[in-house]
Amino acid sequence: MQNYETVWANCLKIIKENLGPENDQVFKTWFVPIVPIQLENNILTIRVPSQFFYEWLEEHFIDLLKRTIRLQLGPNGMLKYSILMDTSIADTPITTNIPSTGRQATMNRAKDIPLVINTDDNNREIPNPFIYPGLQKLKINSQLNGNYTLENFVEGNCNRLARAAGFAVAENPGRTSFNPLLLHGGVGLGKTHLAHAIGIKTKELHPDKTVLYVTSEQFLQQYVDAVRNKNTNDFVHFYELIDFLILDDIQFWASKGTHTQEAFFHIFNYLHQRTSQIIITSDKAPANLGSLEPRLLSRLKWGLSADLGTPDAETRIAILKQKLANDGIEMPEDVIEYIAYNINTNVRELEGALVSLIAQSSLNHKQITIDLAKQMIDKFVKSTSREITIDYIQKIVCDYFKLPIESIQSTTRKREIVQARQLTMYFAKKMTKSSLAIIGLQCGNKDHATVLHACKTVANLNETDKQFHYWVDELERKIKE
Repeated sequence: MQNYETVWANCLKIIKENLGPENDQVFKTWFVPIVPIQLENNILTIRVPSQFFYEWLEEHFIDLLKRTIRLQLGPNGMLKYSILMDTSIADTPITTNIPSTGRQATMNRAKDIPLVINTDDNNREIPNPFIYPGLQKLKINSQLNGNYTLENFVEGNCNRLARAAGFAVAENPGRTSFNPLLLHGGVGLGKTHLAHAIGIKTKELHPDKTVLYVTSEQFLQQYVDAVRNKNTNDFVHFYELIDFLILDDIQFWASKGTHTQEAFFHIFNYLHQRTSQIIITSDKAPANLGSLEPRLLSRLKWGLSADLGTPDAETRIAILKQKLANDGIEMPEDVIEYIAYNINTNVRELEGALVSLIAQSSLNHKQITIDLAKQMIDKFVKSTSREITIDYIQKIVCDYFKLPIESIQSTTRKREIVQARQLTMYFAKKMTKSSLAIIGLQCGNKDHATVLHACKTVANLNETDKQFHYWVDELERKIKE
């Protein structure tokens, strides 16, 4: 008579042959961890690490398992799963109906929970027997920063899609097509702020939801500790209870090996199947995360990938004003604009420049002026190059000729305004990457032919008119300074 170890060893050989060498990793992931523990009355009992592991086998490999068991134990052979549950959660018994026999099995959570798969096709469905009374109300620290809210997240063209998708997710977590929601963008562009804000809004709208924010570094350390302490089941089961998981900076795993990614892959699948919401942030788009495991990378592409770009000048001004309003500080408009036009890399550096200016003013007992702002910019952000935009050029030209910016947008044909408009178009073509159509649109809704004519006019006057040549030199110096 065969023993259970021999039967399962033979089963593994058949399964490996059926999967083929191209699926060697699949075999190692889903079949090598299985442990045979008993063979009685033509029923082979195998132990699997978790509920999710059982559900994945039942969903993806049920036919292969049934064929294999029949080959080894005959047409009446049966397979029984014994699922090792978390011994630290509770001692409450779980009663499981076993469809193939009609019997009941009652065992403690700290022990194995048996399930039988009947090889008879007429009796294949198995109800989900796992009920965790009270665990969905688990009280955990969400690790959300209360200062990062949607209300103080400044919206602009650079982040409008991401913010709108985030609000939709908060209203209906797990039930939109934005699952997972991947927020990606460079350093300091607001990914973490927005991720926290979505989590906070979700808790406001759905107090019953268990929301958790965790950095990829924290997740990695937790997993390493779980492996070291031999309680990876506890680790996996904990994350399986989360209704709304936010994982920050997934690119951190790029050079950290595959085991953590594999653990998250299984957790991801389980949460996604039970319509739990997942938000992931990264400093790169999915197409540039090739160093992650391919199957995990494919999961990131299931939902919506929303880019957070570099804020334009208007958005940067709004961010500075929001920051000042939150701190109850007043600052001259020209100083705010000067900082916004000179710091164009990211929000973090923009706010850092503002803090530096306020510190300079308070510590040295100096009034906040444009001159102090210039000193601060030169001293603290020398490496930052100004972003020259059409808006910035308009402001410099209008300030130089003491004209309101609105005049360039008007249809008036007054000579001084026409000249200012033409100079703006000339410098916009020379110093920005904007198309003629965009330049015309922002300079009074003119067409590209008008922009070309303006550029030729300025070029001609620059060569023939000394006064005009002086204006061009002065304006170019001011725009570049």
